[in-house]
Amino acid sequence: MAASDAPVLLITGGSTGIGAASAKAAVASGYRVALGARHLDAVQQLAEELGGPSTALASACDVTDPDSLSAFVAATEAAFGGIDAVFANAGVGGSPGGFCGANPASWKTLLLTNVYGVGLTIQACAPALKASRGHLLITGSAAGRATIPGSMYSASKWAVSAIGYGVREELRGTGVRVTLIEPGMVDTPFFDQPPEHALTDTDVANSVIYALSQPESVDVNEILLRPTPPITE
Repeated sequence: MAASDAPVLLITGGSTGIGAASAKAAVASGYRVALGARHLDAVQQLAEELGGPSTALASACDVTDPDSLSAFVAATEAAFGGIDAVFANAGVGGSPGGFCGANPASWKTLLLTNVYGVGLTIQACAPALKASRGHLLITGSAAGRATIPGSMYSASKWAVSAIGYGVREELRGTGVRVTLIEPGMVDTPFFDQPPEHALTDTDVANSVIYALSQPESVDVNEILLRPTPPITE
């Protein structure tokens, strides 16, 4: 396949962790990628590693800013001619203190990024995805399927699950497929110290590629993945 014919995957939160690993896996699978992140220098370096302008586009993108997202989508379409898949992956972690004692300012940042940002990403990318009959992937979490005491992060991922279910129904009949990627604990830059028992960002990237690689007749609604429990016997 010529580079100009390769499908295009747009990724938010593309500079590190799951986003960066997914970009690497996508390029290895024959995709061109558009990488968006708040800090341009980080995605620029990754884009160069992935082959430069013909393969990887780097853009500064704040998912809480509609104009920033619109500019990212427009730049991707100008560079590559369209968008075949979108991975709404940008997100931030929680902070200590629970609902009773956390700094509420941290909630605002978390909810704007993890929930509002996903909604804005969908809205900005929907016309391009409808045009290509493409694929929308969203980073949810196993935390969005379980009750975690005092966790606003978990609450945000419950909301992301609801967004995934809702947008799938909204897009029914358009040809656009929607996949929720729901990892358990992942060893990413979210953590100052690596967790003892966790998935890797590559494990999650592999699930992204699995969903993308299915034939048009298959719509993978959700992928819930957790690390294999440690051996105790």
